[in-house]
This record gives sequence, C-alpha cells and structure tokens, in this order.
Amino acid sequence: MHRPRTTERTDRVDREARLDALHERLTEAVTALVSGDDWCKALEFAARFRSRSFNNTLLIAMQHYAAFEQGRVPEPMPRYVAGFKQWAALGRHVLKGQAGYQILAPVTARFASPPPGIAESWRRLGRGERPHPGEMVRSRMIGLRPAYVWDVSQTEGEPVPEQPRPRLLEGQAPVGLWDGLAAQVEARGFTLRRVPDATAIGGANGLTDYASQVVCVRTDMDPAAQVKTLAHELGHVLLHSPDNGDVGLHRGIAEVEAESVALMIGAGHGVDTSSYTVPYVSSWAGSVPGRSPVEVVQATADRVRVAAIGVLDSLDTVQVGTGDPPGLDRTGRVEPDPAEPRREVQPTAGVVRS
Repeated sequence: MHRPRTTERTDRVDREARLDALHERLTEAVTALVSGDDWCKALEFAARFRSRSFNNTLLIAMQHYAAFEQGRVPEPMPRYVAGFKQWAALGRHVLKGQAGYQILAPVTARFASPPPGIAESWRRLGRGERPHPGEMVRSRMIGLRPAYVWDVSQTEGEPVPEQPRPRLLEGQAPVGLWDGLAAQVEARGFTLRRVPDATAIGGANGLTDYASQVVCVRTDMDPAAQVKTLAHELGHVLLHSPDNGDVGLHRGIAEVEAESVALMIGAGHGVDTSSYTVPYVSSWAGSVPGRSPVEVVQATADRVRVAAIGVLDSLDTVQVGTGDPPGLDRTGRVEPDPAEPRREVQPTAGVVRS
C-alpha cells in the first residue's frame, strides 16, 4: 500500500528531529566525559610526554622486545616511555635494576642574525651570550647525543591515568543492515573486503582506502560491531573522499563525523553504540588543534545528519518508527503486515558519491 506523500514528508521531519536530538545527546555525553577529572588527568599525563622520531621509535621497540624476552618487562610492546626526570615529575620512579632504552636526543644551539633572510648572516651564540639589539634568535639542531628512556612497566609510583576506551559492541546485527550498507559502499565504486583480524589493517577495526577504492572490516568481532564499523567506513566514503572539497579536514574531525554517522545509523535501527562512540569521538575530537572537543562535535551536526539520513533513506530494513503504534500509519489505517521490512520514505536523489 502506497503511503501518501504528506505522510512520508512528516515521517522524514520526525526522523530528522530524532537525529538532531541524538546528536545533541552525543554532544552532552562528550561534554560530560571530557570535563571529568579522569579525562583531564589522562590528557595532562599524555601532554607531559615528548614525541619520538621514527628512528627512536624503532630503537625503543627493539630494546623493549629484548627486555620482554629476558623477562624484565611483562608485555612485548611498550606503552608509555619517558626519561628519568620526566617519570619523577609524574610521581613515578624507575625500578631498581631496570636498564633504560638508549635513544638519540637532539643537541641544539642558538643562532642570531640581523637580516634573517640571508642564510650566511646567522651566527652561533655562546653559552650565556645575548643577541645584539634588533637580532632575531633561532634554535637549530647541531648534533645528537645518547639519552635514556624507560617504559611505564619499568616504573612504579602514582597511578597512570587512562582515558576511557571504546568497547566493541556485542551480539547480533539488525537483519539486513550489513547487506544494505555493503550495497551502498559498492554503489560508490568501492570493493568491500572482510579481513580476519585487526593486524591485516594496521590494528584498526575498519579501513577505507580511497586510492585503491577498498573498504575493509575485520571479522573477529561480533556481528553488531562489524556492522557498526561498516557504517563508520561508509561515513568516510560519503564525506571524506579526495574528490570532496572538505578533504583538508583534520583527521580528528573526519573520525568524529564518520563515527557520528555510525551512531545515527545504529540508532535508526534501535542499536545503542554509545559505549564505543562516546570515548572514540571524545578522543578524536580532543586531537583537533585550537578547538575544544565539544566545539568539534557541535560543528559536525549538519554534515553528519545529511549523510545519515541519506543512508537510512536508502535502506530496506526495519527501522525505528515515529512513535505510532505498530501497524498504523498517520491516517489511522492498518498497514498490511507491520513485521515486513519497509522503507519509511522513498530514496532521495543526489546522494554524495566518492
């Protein structure tokens, strides 16, 4: 039985309102999380560490694995590394007998110049020497020196604050949702591949490769987690293709948008993804320079809603209704079989393609 256009239009307005309300709840959840003491302590803790060069990362990983084989550390991969004084500043100290991992630390010196546009004009300043009036001063690396760092497992003291971690969804996925999302991924020119575990895709749950036009999802998760991940990757396909004018988005914003799309698609089918989505979105939103996590989430609302509605409109799955009793449309007429999957509204034209 065909539903009147006015009914379809009203359903669409209602659904958009529900999605708007859902995004508002996400914003409130992120606000509550990132304003909490545990989250703030975790961020402050992470900020106290220095980033490592690629070569130093390899040196640390190699020496830590050797320590693991010798039984000096409990895990084969390091978690947090810092120097002796850095650990002390965080209220922890290196355990007796734990040898540090040698890395190469930069040696810098100060240089001054009156006309900075001329490379030959820069002169090195001696220890305690001050630049002449009007000179600019810059620091440059002039060499490397050996230094030592220790993994957190080699220390003891004040507890290390941990950020809340996303929890994979458990249980079955809504009937037909995987196939419906897969069809939309493939309709945009991507090949969908199932991989056995996270190691095949760099430790992630899913991966969207725009160059090869491939979307991957790991299969060693419950079906609910797999379909949520596929919805996330579809969000990337719709919003973050190199052909898209917003390709220059910070990755944190892109991840917030894709996961928010997955949240709305899940909610449209009665699936609560918040145990995964809220920590995930909060973490990525907190990585965007110059903007608070809440500001990042709020700024994504329109793009996320449009993408999610486009996906939901194109699915032939049983979706959360408008609040009317099952079997009734808005005219009060009984529909033939409320248990049968039906599309709430007709698919819309002009769906964003990658």
